[in-house]
Amino acid sequence: MSDSQNLAVLKALDTARTQWYHITAIVIAGMGFFTDAYDLFCISTVSKLLGRLYYSVPGDTKVGKLPKDVNNAVVGVALVGTLMGQLVFGWLGDKLGRKKIYGITLILMVICALASGLSFGTTPKAVMGTLCFFRFWLGFGIGGDYPLSATIMSEYANKKTRGAFIAAVFAMQGVGIIFAGLVSMILSAVFLHYYPAPKFSEDPWKSTQKQADFLWRIVLMLGAMPAIVTFYWRMKMPETGRYTAIIAGNAKQAALDMGKVMDVEIETEQEKVAQFKTSNDYSLWSAEFFRRHGMHLIGTMTTWFLLDIAFYSQNLTQKDIFPAIHLTSAATEVNALQEVYETSKAMFIVALFGTFPGYWCTVLFIEKMGRHLIQLIGFFMMSVFMLIMGLKYDYLKKESPKLFAMLYGLTFFFANFGPNSTTFVLPAELFPTRVRSTCHALSAAAGKAGAIVGAFFVQSYTLNGTSKSIKGALIGLAFTNILGFFFSFLVTETKGRSLEEISGEDGRMEEAHTKGGAGNESAVY
Repeated sequence: MSDSQNLAVLKALDTARTQWYHITAIVIAGMGFFTDAYDLFCISTVSKLLGRLYYSVPGDTKVGKLPKDVNNAVVGVALVGTLMGQLVFGWLGDKLGRKKIYGITLILMVICALASGLSFGTTPKAVMGTLCFFRFWLGFGIGGDYPLSATIMSEYANKKTRGAFIAAVFAMQGVGIIFAGLVSMILSAVFLHYYPAPKFSEDPWKSTQKQADFLWRIVLMLGAMPAIVTFYWRMKMPETGRYTAIIAGNAKQAALDMGKVMDVEIETEQEKVAQFKTSNDYSLWSAEFFRRHGMHLIGTMTTWFLLDIAFYSQNLTQKDIFPAIHLTSAATEVNALQEVYETSKAMFIVALFGTFPGYWCTVLFIEKMGRHLIQLIGFFMMSVFMLIMGLKYDYLKKESPKLFAMLYGLTFFFANFGPNSTTFVLPAELFPTRVRSTCHALSAAAGKAGAIVGAFFVQSYTLNGTSKSIKGALIGLAFTNILGFFFSFLVTETKGRSLEEISGEDGRMEEAHTKGGAGNESAVY
């Protein structure tokens, strides 16, 4: 099987110089992630507005809020949809091909983003129910983008820049979060200019502009625009050469497809491709897969799960930090549109100075430092900062809010220059072509399960807002990150190696086992 190490189509892809099509693929896949992030995070900028519009009671002295169960559903239903979409589309990506499924996810995202803004009903409960229905299916489409974008980018890239390219696709998530805040901020400022209103404390009933009902709908519907723009180019992408050659077993078509879009010369080796396919024909649930990759899959799933518990729990302290550094005001001191503006501005600033730099530092350094080291550093630093915030919560809140904000921002930075990026990259590299999309989907779905734990259970624990509960949650999250640090040792470094060498598809793993040698064990665990 050692001849497969020289399979022409794979060697050509691994050694191809970086060229325009690589950049095009990053943009096409990245715009999907831009859309994903915008759609998932824009709801946070308008969720309080929904409470004021639909749950304000005439004559009540309290600001209208979404009931706890309604708020959890509106904010979190897309996460549930994302988890399910990851599993379904990830599996289909291996069974039917990456390209065939790629367009379906985008169509679903466009339709459901538009439909979310058109949510209808004669009662508040009906409107929220319709909104949740469409946001579930929006999340379902978003879920498909995770395994497919990562897999497509990893299978197109050369081995020297593969990590940076996959990380660049994921980094568009940071841009999407920035735009979610920016678009909401600009639109709320425009609405506020034309529809001024008194503060809630001055006139509770008039403080909620009825025209604001159009604002949240426009914000949600604009999430369809980048997906619409990207659709044509996504449909023009050929199937990846690795899928066509290794899974479909068509060496001639793989050579033709790659020759059309990349400046590479590829020999057609149908007999050798058939041999390669046969030698790697084992399923995800086989003993052979678990012997070769079981620890890797446990490692990618546990680390993504633990990371997302902490990542989606980080807004625990926002209610204390943002007012202290004058990013937001008390709800009674602003009208409905002002609250949207301040919430959006806070999201924009945190994303621009904390989240965004972390993503792109990963892109810059991942091929120099390696995935494993960046992940370990990120988990460790997140744990340190959360532990400090937990132990010194009362002091930081009252005496040093700027230091509190800095620690909060650094936690976001090291999440993104750390496991939030690398847990996306590693599953796209560690597993065989035949199950690569499915394994990435399982890892990503474990992450979304962690996000649901963070968004619902951790924050429910701190719902009373007491200092003791928030301190306990932060200290617990520090421990969660340390667990992620140790589980990271179940995965191996992938820098500088071909996908087939990493997964053992080129035969080197079997040679190491057959000879009983330890020289190539790095390809196993």
